[in-house]
Amino acid sequence: MTRGRSRDPVKVAFDIQHPAQVHLFKHAIRDLEAAGHETLVLSRDKEVTHALLDAYDIDHVSLSRRRGGLPAAILELAVREIRTALSARRFDPDVFVSRVSPPAVHAAALVGAASVVVTDTDIEDTLLGRAYHALTLPLADVICRPPDLGLTAAREKQYVLAFQELAYLHPARFSPSTEALAAHGVAVDEPYFVMRLAGWDAYHDVGRRGIDQVTMRELASYLSAHGTLYVSAEGEVPDIDGMHPLPTPPHLIHDLLYHADLYVGDSGTMSTEAAMLGTPAVRTNSTAGESDEHTFVALEREYGLLYSYRDGRDAVRKVRELVENGDTAAEWQTRRDRLLGEATDVTGELVRLVRDAARPTPG
Repeated sequence: MTRGRSRDPVKVAFDIQHPAQVHLFKHAIRDLEAAGHETLVLSRDKEVTHALLDAYDIDHVSLSRRRGGLPAAILELAVREIRTALSARRFDPDVFVSRVSPPAVHAAALVGAASVVVTDTDIEDTLLGRAYHALTLPLADVICRPPDLGLTAAREKQYVLAFQELAYLHPARFSPSTEALAAHGVAVDEPYFVMRLAGWDAYHDVGRRGIDQVTMRELASYLSAHGTLYVSAEGEVPDIDGMHPLPTPPHLIHDLLYHADLYVGDSGTMSTEAAMLGTPAVRTNSTAGESDEHTFVALEREYGLLYSYRDGRDAVRKVRELVENGDTAAEWQTRRDRLLGEATDVTGELVRLVRDAARPTPG
């Protein structure tokens, strides 16, 4: 039976532990508040998470700070478990919304709230990933997932929510600004490229790897000869000739991606973001391949918006091909328009699921 309470307006808590989750949930938070509902955002100090929340004027309560190493991660999880439970007791939410987060679903169960979990990543092939799922999914009331993502959870709990990045990248939610970029020295009529280097040290990244140093240097040498190469990295940007740190604050990354001539990187999230913005996108990491996740496969095979490679040499060849002989911007926009025409309103669906979860099933 779905937990929840029959009161209106409802109280919704959001657990935000990563910069991408700020984007994923920010419009749902605004829509709920605009409709008169009350929200609480519990945050984690990781990369630019706090900077994004502040830039979007989203009030939040910071519960922990990310630290490296498995012992520190376990300690942080324990701290979040306690602090999330205490925050839930004070706020008394009807619904708790999160990614795969044991503290969030445990706190929801503690106070009798419904739990809505949104996931898009296959992490069950790692020991820590399986542990996180085992601690989270059995207590979730609604699990939003892309098509074909296999989860060890009751089917009746699962709801298909494809192309989740459109929650914040759909034209109804996002309008790129050339003026904002110009204020930070970016001229959209001059060629530039964006590279993303993920940290590959999250619990679900054990045994996986991103762009190697040889590929990194080759890409930097080639792309910097054809324009400016801006690099987004977890940590410091590598000291490699041709690489430049992002010229914009974190909340303008999608404006920068939209106007870029090409994106290349090992991040799953930013690869799909670039693709959904209609920017030629090349993704390379050890997870790419025949058993790739639905989102990557669909963006490549159905819409022609993304190219994924396990071997960095193949990625370099594709980058060269796109820069020298790529399709026109109009063609990429046509492909994006087809995706948008077939996609659902992700934020609208998420808000509906949250509202439905707040109404308990009779009996």
